Amino acid sequence: MPQKSIGITGGIGSGKSIVARVLEIMGFPVFYADAEAKKCMQNDQQLQVSIQQVLGSEAFLNGEIQREFIAKQIFSSPELKEKMNALVHPAVYAAYASWCENQREQLVFNESALLFETGSFRRFDATILVTAPEEIRMKRVIQRDQSNAEAVKQRMQNQLPDAAKIPLANFIVHNDDQQLVVPQILRILKQLEM
Repeated sequence: MPQKSIGITGGIGSGKSIVARVLEIMGFPVFYADAEAKKCMQNDQQLQVSIQQVLGSEAFLNGEIQREFIAKQIFSSPELKEKMNALVHPAVYAAYASWCENQREQLVFNESALLFETGSFRRFDATILVTAPEEIRMKRVIQRDQSNAEAVKQRMQNQLPDAAKIPLANFIVHNDDQQLVVPQILRILKQLEM
C-alpha cells in the first residue's frame, strides 16, 4: 500500500501538538513543520539572504535569527507575511518530502499551523483539524507563553477561524476539555488505515 501523507493543523492553542505527540507515542512518524521552518531559517544561508532582502538586515544578527523582529514585521504587514511564506514554505516542503522518503510506515503526519491558510492542505492525502473554543485556546496560550490576551488575540487574527477550516478538513478532533482526544484519534486512524 502506498504511503499516505496526513496534515495535522489547528489554530493557536487548539492542541494540534498534543494530537501529534499522541500519534508519535503510538509509533507514527510526525514531521513538525514549524520547528523545521525555524531550522531552515537558521541554517540555510541562501534563505537568510532572501529573508534579509525582504525584511532588512535586522532579521539576522551575527547569523542568529531575530524572531521578535521578524514576527513584528510580518504580523503588521500581510504583504511581508506573504513574501516570507513564499520563501520559507518551499524550503520546509522540500525538507518534508525528503523526510517522507526515509519513513517506512504507511501513514506519515505533518503538524503545521497554517495548512489551510497557505493552501498547502491540498498536498496531503487527508487533513486532521484540531479545534477548541476560543476562550479555552486563549487561556492555554496565555498560560503556555506567559502572554497577554491582546497578544494572543492578534496572533489568532492571523489564522483562519475554525468555521472556515472545518469544511476543508477531512477529520476533526475536538480538544474542548469535554471529549477524550485519544478515542477520536483511534477512530481517525481506523479510517485512514482502510
